[in-house]
Amino acid sequence: MQAPLSLEIVPVTAFGQNCSILWNPATLHAVVVDPGGDVPRIMAFIAAKDLVVDSIWLTHGHLDHAGGADALRRELTARQGKAVPMIGPDRADEPLLSAIPQQAALFGVTGLESVQPDRFVSHGETLEALGHSFEVRHVPGHTPGHVIFYDPASRFAFVGDTLFRSGVGRTDFPYGDHDQLIAAIRDQLLPLGDDVTILPGHGPATTIGAERAGNPFLT
Repeated sequence: MQAPLSLEIVPVTAFGQNCSILWNPATLHAVVVDPGGDVPRIMAFIAAKDLVVDSIWLTHGHLDHAGGADALRRELTARQGKAVPMIGPDRADEPLLSAIPQQAALFGVTGLESVQPDRFVSHGETLEALGHSFEVRHVPGHTPGHVIFYDPASRFAFVGDTLFRSGVGRTDFPYGDHDQLIAAIRDQLLPLGDDVTILPGHGPATTIGAERAGNPFLT
């Protein structure tokens, strides 16, 4: 039987992005998903719980999901005394990750940094963390290299900006593709099962079943 996990959602930046801190309460080891900014707020929670962060995961390369990642990596490395690896997304998002200040300038946002992950991920691989196995699935359309992280044992997934409660990710970017996104949601998310909880990058959690039944973009 796999250990139960605890989760804290820390909304960050003016975009209200859901930075997720997932940890094993028995060991206090953790992962942080999509630290888009407001690193002092993220670090304050980590310190209050006395967590040891094993890795940082990125679903995609947009500023509000990755703009604080490099600063968080530095803070955690200093606190914990060893390098904290940054993992993901798919390599197709490398151009976005390397241009975060330029993305931020378009929105009048400062203080966010470009980032180079320690390694990119590929569709079909598995990340072992916190005593659980997380499937990596490529769900492009919002960005070319967008991935999700799915835990079959606990029946939940970090889905970034692919699927929301009653919505889907924006595709009005030069590299966006609405048809590709909808097809990827149908191929990679809906088959997970109606009971699976999805944790999106913005807004409240929902389930695959609720979105299959009521999301206007999927009907």
